[in-house]
Amino acid sequence: MRHALVVPPSGADKGLGVTELPTVSWREEGEVRTAPWRSGSGLPPPKRVVIADDRMKADVAYHLACEGTAILWRGDFQNARQRLTALVRRIDAPRTGNKPSVAEANVSMPIASPLPLPADVFHRHRLIQSQRARTLGMLLLPFDADFRIPLRRAPDVQQACAEAYGTDALPFIASLRELLGIIGAHEWRTKGIEVSALGARIHPHYGVFAPIRSEYVDLVATAPLPPALLGTPSHGVAFDVGTGTGVLSALLAKRGIAHVVAAERDPRALACARDNIAALKLDAQVEVRQADLYPDGCAALVVCNPPWIPARPVSSLEHAVYDPESSMLRGFLNGLVAHLEPGGEGWLLLSDLAEHLGLRTRPELLALIDAAGLIVLDRIETRPHHPRAADVSDPLYAARQAEVTSLWRLRAR
Repeated sequence: MRHALVVPPSGADKGLGVTELPTVSWREEGEVRTAPWRSGSGLPPPKRVVIADDRMKADVAYHLACEGTAILWRGDFQNARQRLTALVRRIDAPRTGNKPSVAEANVSMPIASPLPLPADVFHRHRLIQSQRARTLGMLLLPFDADFRIPLRRAPDVQQACAEAYGTDALPFIASLRELLGIIGAHEWRTKGIEVSALGARIHPHYGVFAPIRSEYVDLVATAPLPPALLGTPSHGVAFDVGTGTGVLSALLAKRGIAHVVAAERDPRALACARDNIAALKLDAQVEVRQADLYPDGCAALVVCNPPWIPARPVSSLEHAVYDPESSMLRGFLNGLVAHLEPGGEGWLLLSDLAEHLGLRTRPELLALIDAAGLIVLDRIETRPHHPRAADVSDPLYAARQAEVTSLWRLRAR
């Protein structure tokens, strides 16, 4: 799973043109005004909008946001950031005694038993996070056609917005939280991420998930290459299905594989992978190819790192994390035999977090593998070492602390 998120695009920003963007309306100076609405997470435009400036108190902004009224800011930009920080403090205020936090109080779910199951905890946590995101997204900013923000002390975000939205040039409205995500994505892209196993930096683009969880990369770096691959001239052909930033394709090339096909369907990820492969000077070995899932042909090694959680994404932001009904996992497994050379292997990179959350069982996963005509040659495991695994305040701490990430070595039965 491409785990660290760099805000993904809304459907309207994938080359469909500005005319495809939804609009947001508000009343100002006695007239109704309308502008295109942009949301990287795919949230719909707010139905109620009020105008505000530096005179609006944080408590007032908080109550408006909680009731679903958006606030279009006309004051100082830095004061808008302070209001957003104040909203965060109020929403995330810790519980006292038996009283829930504000975020928890805004979500109600039936309690099936005195001790909720892990899946119940997971779904409640997701609802709380979704409600939190909607509330924090109620503080809006105006943007001019050249991506300038017409507010006092506003930063220069033209380059960051151009990377996120392309060259479409019409004034629009977006949330301050959206903008902060865009700025963060620009910083990730500029600085890049050091990948120890690669000995180089990977630069994720806006909308492409970044490989900051290094354990699955390390598994690919150390797993033994299949004999069918080593027995071919110059180490043959490998496929990287759903390449994302291209990090695994680059790693396979570094391991000496002569031809790696990095398959991806998302336009942003395709551009990102091409840029990274070119920067690493691996163009002669890695071919980035657009494909719905598998590229044409067969390979001695096929690698796939699908989303790890079989749950429905509630926004476009979550598509690289959540795989409804394990659809990508099923697609990879069911198509693997047809795309393997004789004696070839498929490497499935998968966390067992879903098992600890009660969303998928190990027997169910093994049944999917068996039904696809595959057998398990080996499973190489590692423990994650990201900060969340040690965060006892995380509602999903128990599952994260028990999580194991595996590289499943599969071949045709």
